[in-house]
Amino acid sequence: MSNSPQFSHVRQDGTAHMVDVSAKPATARTARAQAVLTTTEAVIAQLTEGGLPKGDALATARIAGIMAAKRTPDLVPLCHPLPISKATVDLEPGTPQPTAVRITAEVKTTSQTGVEMEALTAASVAALTLYDMIKAVDKTATITETKVLAKSGGKSGGWTRA
Repeated sequence: MSNSPQFSHVRQDGTAHMVDVSAKPATARTARAQAVLTTTEAVIAQLTEGGLPKGDALATARIAGIMAAKRTPDLVPLCHPLPISKATVDLEPGTPQPTAVRITAEVKTTSQTGVEMEALTAASVAALTLYDMIKAVDKTATITETKVLAKSGGKSGGWTRA
């Protein structure tokens, strides 16, 4: 046996499985994640003024992100379906630079497992939706910086990205 970490979604024979969390206590858990869409200053102006051909891109992306958080186990095969008690998606045009939109998602539950995947899925789908809404005016937009920012609850407790 090596000293390498064991992955919880892989059995001894190397096959994937859904982790059994039934013996774990349900605790309050929160996760926050982000994605960043980079475009042009002209598109950022259209986003904030509501002047895009497809309509209110920020509102559409926000709703898409919330819906995605609730559908994460349908998209990520080994995720547990969780009773999500809160899903928030915020979009900040002009942040962290004038040509970007930072998308931040926060998801909460009381369950036996965390909501990091739900927060990542919410931020990712909101970013994809935003790209879809602006691609007519900027096909070169990029999505980057998708990452977990913080989590709380569970056996390992809280964690915040430095």
